[in-house]
Parts: sequence; structure tokens; C-alpha cells
Amino acid sequence: MLEELQLAEVRLVPCHVPPHRERPRHDADCRLELLQLAVQGVPGLLVDDRELRRDGPSYTVDTLASLRGEFSQTPLCLIIGMDSFLNLPSWHRWRELTDLAHIVVLSRPGYAFDGSGELAEWLQGRRITQPQQLAVELAGSVYFHPVTQLDISATRIRSLIGSGRIPRFLMPDAVWQRIAALGLYGWPGGDIHPQPAKGGHD
Repeated sequence: MLEELQLAEVRLVPCHVPPHRERPRHDADCRLELLQLAVQGVPGLLVDDRELRRDGPSYTVDTLASLRGEFSQTPLCLIIGMDSFLNLPSWHRWRELTDLAHIVVLSRPGYAFDGSGELAEWLQGRRITQPQQLAVELAGSVYFHPVTQLDISATRIRSLIGSGRIPRFLMPDAVWQRIAALGLYGWPGGDIHPQPAKGGHD
């Protein structure tokens, strides 16, 4: 998204108290460290800890209002997956989101918008088809962006780790090594760098 939409930066915002699911298994400091490791050395990707510093449920509308206060004259985009978009009417003050930012919706395996219902009605007059339009106004539009659909989810990765399987190539190596070192997400320990079988070829 950083490159394709020519954004100045992309902020990754770890959630403190998620309103729609169980509390995270590990504390805020631990998750913040993992996210910082994930973006280390990647220009344009920043970790924003404002939700971790705020008490109460981590409502996106409050986060966007905080960002809008800092960037009053800059177009802002909220990037979410299709699964989150379809659930948007259950979000706190969801209709106010486009007062504060544009919404960029990414395709996700197993989810599709059928163009009907409350969301379809709300989309009228908001949906745009060209990403260049995101830079014209400060907020107010919804843009659906097709992406290569990789069926990778945090739930699946946690399941792999908990069953003692190594999730290489599903996350940055620095993050995986830290998870293994701390025994997070049920990792049972052991060698995280398997040796090639004897007699094999490189």
C-alpha cells in the first residue's frame, strides 16, 4: 500500500482493548516489541502506540480523531481488510469514520462485498475508483484496492506456533526468533533452525 498508493507513510497501530474480540494473549509491551521488530529497517512503515497509551476500548474513530488533530491538512487513509469492512456497521460510531479519513479496503480470501444492505446504502456518493482521488480531499471516500490474495491470518500463525510448527516465511525472521526465544503463543521450544538432512544437496 505504501508504494502502490504512493503514501508518505503507513502507521501500524497495535490495539489495546479490542472491542470485537478477546483481549490479546500477551501484554502491550510484548506486542509492541514484536511489531517494532517487524518494521525495523523498512522505510515508510511506522509503529504508532497511541492506542496502547489510551485507556478503555480501542475505538478506531477515536484513533482517527487523534491523528486528524495532528494532521489537520493532510489526507488520511484507514487501511482495512474486506472482513473488517463487512463488519463495519458493528463498529463504534462507524458512520463518522469518513468524516476523519478515507477508507481503503483490501481484498481478502473468503470475503466479498455483495453490494447490498446498509453498507451499500452508506457507500453511495463515497466510493471512488481511482486511487489518485485519495489525495484530492482530506477524507470522505472509500476505495477498494485489489491485492494478491495470500490466505495468511494471525489466527492460523498462532495455531502453527502452538502446535510446535515453525511459521517461517509467514512473518519477518526477527519476529519469529523473538517469539521462539520468549516461548510466546504456546511455542514449546526446541531448535528453530532445523539442519538439512545428511547426504542431501544444497
